[in-house]
Amino acid sequence: MQNVLADRDLLESLAAEVETNLERHIAVAPEWQPHDYVPWDAGRNFAFLGGTDWEAAQSELSEVAKTALTVGVLIADNLPAYHREVGKYLRSGPWWRWVGRWTAEENRHEILIRNYLMVTRAVDPVALERMRMAHMTTGFRRAPMHLPDVLAVWALEETAAAVRHRNTARLADNVMVATIADRLAADDELQAIFFANLVGAALDVAPDQTVRAIADRIADFHVPVVQLADGRSSDEVLAEAGIYDPARQPELVFAPLLEQWKIFTRTDFGAEGEQARAELAHLRPEA
Repeated sequence: MQNVLADRDLLESLAAEVETNLERHIAVAPEWQPHDYVPWDAGRNFAFLGGTDWEAAQSELSEVAKTALTVGVLIADNLPAYHREVGKYLRSGPWWRWVGRWTAEENRHEILIRNYLMVTRAVDPVALERMRMAHMTTGFRRAPMHLPDVLAVWALEETAAAVRHRNTARLADNVMVATIADRLAADDELQAIFFANLVGAALDVAPDQTVRAIADRIADFHVPVVQLADGRSSDEVLAEAGIYDPARQPELVFAPLLEQWKIFTRTDFGAEGEQARAELAHLRPEA
């Protein structure tokens, strides 16, 4: 049986790897500005400032694009809750610097999508604000986790977000929406690499603990869900639109990460690690 490392010991053991990956992330992440993606000359005042309030005919986006961007901005708006959930585990040295960088990048997504939606009058701003208030009031909270679980779940989350945004770009009938979605997906993919690399490093330090965390987090994985104004849930709507279908998670999210982590070819698992690997066997490429 392998020794079980406390979270504080894992935090210290992986600190140098975090520093290396943070430096790599900053070096490869292109600088981009949210304001560059917003057609400001299309904007005008709402009635409160003497202009015209929103009407459905003002929107030029398809229902698919509107739904995808609405879900995207509502999830990003709930950033304080996500920041709390990841930050409460990673509060020292390079870990905390990464949390700050990740939060700043995610906040930039919210700024871009909201500005685009408001300036182009793509969606009802009143309905969007009411959904935002409800979504943030409900908040987001996970059960307590150990460090390997935190790293695994965020690798899964960011990989899934990239899939959602890439599919939005592919399906969008609006060039600017596709451009925005591709931009967000590129950020998500780099963030996923960061978390996935840390999972890989954790596997080298504590193989059984980490593969156990991977199996547990895959078993209960689900993307954030938003309640839309018409009463439907975002997971249902996005699946119907072909943007994100939970049924394809094994293929698009889980399998690529398991391959990257060499879960089915590693030779350093003890009995507990082998049990966790057995629980993941249905995700083997040949399965």
